[in-house]
Amino acid sequence: MSDPLLATAEATEHPFSASVRTPAKLYAISDLHLSFKTNRAALEELAPRPDDGLIICGDVGETPGHLRLAFSKATSCFKQVWWVPGNHELYTLPSEDRGGEGAVEGHGGGLRGVAKYDECVRVCREWGVLTPEDEYITWPPPNPSSPGDAEEAARPEAESVLIAPIFTLYDYSFRPANVTLEGAVEWAKEEGIEASDEVMLHPDPYPTRQDWCAALVARTFDKLDAVTTANPDKKLVIVGHWPLRQDLVKILQVPRFCIWCGTTKTEDWHERFNAKVVVTGHLHVRRTDWRGETRFEEVSLGYPRQWKEAMEQGLDVNDMLREILPGPEPPADKDKTIWRRFG
Repeated sequence: MSDPLLATAEATEHPFSASVRTPAKLYAISDLHLSFKTNRAALEELAPRPDDGLIICGDVGETPGHLRLAFSKATSCFKQVWWVPGNHELYTLPSEDRGGEGAVEGHGGGLRGVAKYDECVRVCREWGVLTPEDEYITWPPPNPSSPGDAEEAARPEAESVLIAPIFTLYDYSFRPANVTLEGAVEWAKEEGIEASDEVMLHPDPYPTRQDWCAALVARTFDKLDAVTTANPDKKLVIVGHWPLRQDLVKILQVPRFCIWCGTTKTEDWHERFNAKVVVTGHLHVRRTDWRGETRFEEVSLGYPRQWKEAMEQGLDVNDMLREILPGPEPPADKDKTIWRRFG
């Protein structure tokens, strides 16, 4: 039996249909956490949707092997796949964290910080998966098999959006006003909360995670600003791992984990950059929210225990995908969160 981690991109054939017979849909999921056997088995149940797109919002796993496993399956099922990094992809595992000495083959070679992220991007490019390093593309794509097709020509321009994958990290600014930056981690520790990031997510070559975050935010802002300036009438689907807004971070069991969940510098990006939808993960709390005309989707699968109830109801990974486009109509009460156990 062949090892799926050793599969190559060249061996994968995309089952693209010759023409789009129904409107293409866009789905999303995050936090697959393929270090868990249950989640790896669940991934194998992913069903083909050859005309549709899939967004993977980070935390696939900790190693390049986890990425290859996810992309091998996802690219065989979907027309286009996007990926953004989560904190887990950026981890340097303890067995690797000796400057490459003692690193496990296929597990990132002890790379840290920006170098670890760059390795993930290289894996994405093996499989044709789009990342924050790529140009934003239009979705749904035009039908290349029949550019003069009347149905294609009649598609309303408003239906197409730009998919904008971003990488912003966090800077401990999601904290109460009375907690200082210097005291943020100790404040979380007071309730027994400390993210593994403090040990395994290195900011190299930046001095701190806050510095890396600041550089990422500035770079991403410029890219989004240029795209929206050039396309003032085009809506965006902004795709990232960390929430853009602090008011959408509600983790009742570990509320002080909020300091590792984003940056206040992105608070107004959904308005500034004309977002139709913002798609994120990280929280393992599945939900849909509205802020003004923008829909916010948290699409985490999570650890096996966190979607155990769905499995017990006979649901699988296909039921856990969130439809991003065309998506639901706005509810009458936009102030109400829709909590998602599945779908």
